[in-house]
Amino acid sequence: MKVGMNGGTSADSLDPATFSSSIPFVFGRVWGETLTETSPVDGKPVPVLAESWEASEDAKSWRFKIRKGVTFHNGKEMTADDVVATLLRHSDENAKSGALGVMKTIQGIKKDGDDGVLVTLDSGNADLPYMLSDYHLIIQPNGGNDDPAAGIATGPYKVTVNEPGVRYAAERHEGHWRPEVGHADSIEILVINDLTARMAALTSGQVHMINRVDPKTIGLLKRAPTVSIENTAGRGHYVFIMHTDKEPFTNVDLRLALKHAMNREQMVEQILRGYGTVGNDFPINGAYANFPDDIPQRTFDPDKAKFHFKKSGHDGAVLLRTSNAAFNGAEDAAVLFQQSCAQAGIEIEIKREPADGYWSNVWNVQPFCTSYWGGRPTQDQMYSVAYQTGADWNDTKWSRPAFDELLVAARAELDDARRKELYREMALMVRDDGGLILPMFNDFIAAVSNKVGHYVHDAGGEMSNGFAPIRSWLA
Repeated sequence: MKVGMNGGTSADSLDPATFSSSIPFVFGRVWGETLTETSPVDGKPVPVLAESWEASEDAKSWRFKIRKGVTFHNGKEMTADDVVATLLRHSDENAKSGALGVMKTIQGIKKDGDDGVLVTLDSGNADLPYMLSDYHLIIQPNGGNDDPAAGIATGPYKVTVNEPGVRYAAERHEGHWRPEVGHADSIEILVINDLTARMAALTSGQVHMINRVDPKTIGLLKRAPTVSIENTAGRGHYVFIMHTDKEPFTNVDLRLALKHAMNREQMVEQILRGYGTVGNDFPINGAYANFPDDIPQRTFDPDKAKFHFKKSGHDGAVLLRTSNAAFNGAEDAAVLFQQSCAQAGIEIEIKREPADGYWSNVWNVQPFCTSYWGGRPTQDQMYSVAYQTGADWNDTKWSRPAFDELLVAARAELDDARRKELYREMALMVRDDGGLILPMFNDFIAAVSNKVGHYVHDAGGEMSNGFAPIRSWLA
């Protein structure tokens, strides 16, 4: 199975804590496994390395029964000790794990008997099984403390090639415990960040599937008799992110001016070609439970944008950094934004950045750039990872104690109606005060060869929530 993908750089590592772009995410599914996964059918958590779980009445204490008879690629049997060590490593701020925002609510992690792991929380959380499906939380021998980038875990394939920014390969792990995944003898992922080159690799038969198909090219690909388009609506979203702790974006009126100057309908029509829906400057849509569906939709309003821009007192151009590494059409989206801002008298200066290094040198570093999120299984997880004070992936650097308090309250709330009210308050805070401009939720669009069978549509993320190479088979 050969896969051509956008989203890889020379700075990528096999340490799951560092996964921040598409290729590490997908390749991690090839060689690693987590305690739980989310079902492609209904999005609910299903057991993987955790065979089952049970919670206390207040959902503050959880016991996970760890599956027996599962071996790591080095031949060692996976135990509860490995699970404890993994979760503790990702809870350590020094590990700089992308899952740290999720793990912050955990107070204690310890072995419980021969096959159990006991997790205690600082407050009740009915979503813990969802949280432990986070793709960073791959269970490793001794938690990865010996060598986190060794690429050794329990997945259906063993790593054979690790050339960051170029190529990855893995061969079947004989004796893997799950018959429903791992159908090909080997999997190879080629880093092909250029869309035209990815399309050529697919139509020529060099690869069997590609990710991030630009909606503008779908018509062209559909002409190829050996190719089919697989698009899935989900939680993924394309964003423009402002660091609220850096000038000039410390000014809320400037942030509001830029939000009102965004033409969302135009973005969905011209960038997504209809393969998506408009966003409302908070990271939640109807794919999530308890979605606050009564919040008024923000629309393009140059008069409001002018008002807030004048009120901000800002003078001169606003610098926006972008690259198509952020998302397909990001550079074109930046130009559309530049044009709509001009209608409000706001000058946007665009700086196109190299694709290689974008995720290490621009995203989460520079104060205003384009980016994307694949979404998360629950609202709590999305907000915990990206909007909670101090989370490593809080890429707008936004911090509001009142928001953090609501997050904790919603997490422990068992009444759905009340929980929805709390999430509504949080959404309004992000929408009206935060550094997020979210013009559109994108469909996940892949293209596959007619030699590929059983492509599973999964709203959890792109490429069948990262599982496409191991769920699909070759005819």
